[in-house]
Amino acid sequence: MINKKSLWFLTLFSLILVLSVYYITMPSELMLTQNSSSEKTDKNSKKSNESNDDKVAVEQTSTLTAMRVESDNAMNDELNSLQVVLNDEKSTVEEKNEAYEKIKKINNNRAEEETLEKKIKKDFNLEAYIKIENNNIKVIINSNEHDTSLANKIMRSIQSNYDTNKYITVQFQK
Repeated sequence: MINKKSLWFLTLFSLILVLSVYYITMPSELMLTQNSSSEKTDKNSKKSNESNDDKVAVEQTSTLTAMRVESDNAMNDELNSLQVVLNDEKSTVEEKNEAYEKIKKINNNRAEEETLEKKIKKDFNLEAYIKIENNNIKVIINSNEHDTSLANKIMRSIQSNYDTNKYITVQFQK
């Protein structure tokens, strides 16, 4: 039988646990917007004579971000389906091993993509999106300038990371 002290302790502990999990999982942007909105209201009350036209700034890398998000969503969907195979009791050992190897390959590809994107950012000071599929590496550079010598340098830089030849395509997009 649970006595009153234990019941109160469990109740308060579970409440603290739920609140701490909520606080940790709460997006940090929410806290920043709440702080900045209170500052904005103070400033707006002082400057009531000025017009309040807000302009939306669109980043130049929005197409690259959209490609990354789409790629990440597809990767997450595939990882989830492979996790289902791994967790299914009816799956054979061979199916589970195959699913595990595919998960490892997906994670390794994503790590390579991120490494190559950082290398292009560091070496050439360009924003890039990279997609690796088998021996094909597709590079999309965020730039108005379509420079073949720059594309050649990027291809050589990426190829230097691999022992075997890769089919590298570089595309400039704005």
